[in-house]
Amino acid sequence: MNNFLTKLISGFKLGGSGGGDSAVGVDIGSSAIKVVEIKRKGGKAVLETYGSIALGPYDNMDAGSITNLSVEKVGSALKEVLKQSGVANTTLAMSIPIQSSLIFTIELPAQLGESQIASIVPTEARKYIPVPIDEVSIDYFILPKKEASFTELNIDEKNGDLLGKDGEKMNVLVVATQNDAVAKYRSIVSEARMNASFFEIEIFSSIRSNFEHELSPVLLMDFGASRTKLSIVEFGMIKSYHTINRGGADITNSISKSLSIPFNEAEKMKKEFGFFGNPTEKNLAEIIKIHIDYILSETNGVLLAYEKKYDRTISKIIFTGGGALLKGLKEVAINNFKAEVEMGHPFNKVEAPAFLDKVLENMGPEFAVALGLALRKLQ
Repeated sequence: MNNFLTKLISGFKLGGSGGGDSAVGVDIGSSAIKVVEIKRKGGKAVLETYGSIALGPYDNMDAGSITNLSVEKVGSALKEVLKQSGVANTTLAMSIPIQSSLIFTIELPAQLGESQIASIVPTEARKYIPVPIDEVSIDYFILPKKEASFTELNIDEKNGDLLGKDGEKMNVLVVATQNDAVAKYRSIVSEARMNASFFEIEIFSSIRSNFEHELSPVLLMDFGASRTKLSIVEFGMIKSYHTINRGGADITNSISKSLSIPFNEAEKMKKEFGFFGNPTEKNLAEIIKIHIDYILSETNGVLLAYEKKYDRTISKIIFTGGGALLKGLKEVAINNFKAEVEMGHPFNKVEAPAFLDKVLENMGPEFAVALGLALRKLQ
């Protein structure tokens, strides 16, 4: 194995072997691949192994760089990280990047039965989708307005469908995913000589691993390398989604250019010091602050728009993604937002040896999508 692969693959093998009760989640991002394998033991989800590999070196770039690799190179990287992490299962649950999908909400008459919605949604969705409808796959979810009591429920006596009152509207979340994107990821899995059990948009995987039973609206902030993704979630479903086209790699690029240092040194400095500052580089925190201020300002705009539209206040903000590990970010965010701010702890959903608690807590946000995929597969 090449030296750069030895250095850039990180993970931990906990022992055990794959089988029918094991599940592997794979998150292919713009700068790295993350994998998690869990297993059902005694009715509980137990962590088997995890690992990550940087994609930059596969394109003659530094770790942390944003890449646009061929299927063959991504497949090669996937095969390598699975091998080095000791993943035993050959069937994978795969994430699809949010930029390959379109998420929006449509209104339908509440008196429609569930059996009618399936035929109506594709027709209504055409108004929002800028490509031919046969180029996408459509899924939908009915968004709950509130928890109705039994006496408020209106049931169709013929087929048992849940109906609404005349004149009322229901909100339906529609997810349209490009067929080409799914085909690309199928090819990557094939290139790695693996099989795919299902594909899921990354946001839904992250929600599964980060959320408990939240009743009030919560903002999930996913800090990625190329963008920051905002999902406002209520009753376990996305009510609003927004992308900010700025991420961790942009911060590293600014540090590199401003301080006239190589990208890899800037990445190392960013991770080591963050907002706490480098004694030898007084401007580091200010460079980082410019980008974080922009992201937080955009986020405040999204929160304000949501609160005005739905008359609902965001009670909590959960940070996830590799960029959430930036030192000092949580403290800065607490001063910026009026809501409670916490780091995501996806590995709390699985059992692992106690000596790994601190490591998994620190690394958790980076593996949220991969773990969320594995949890779904194990359900």
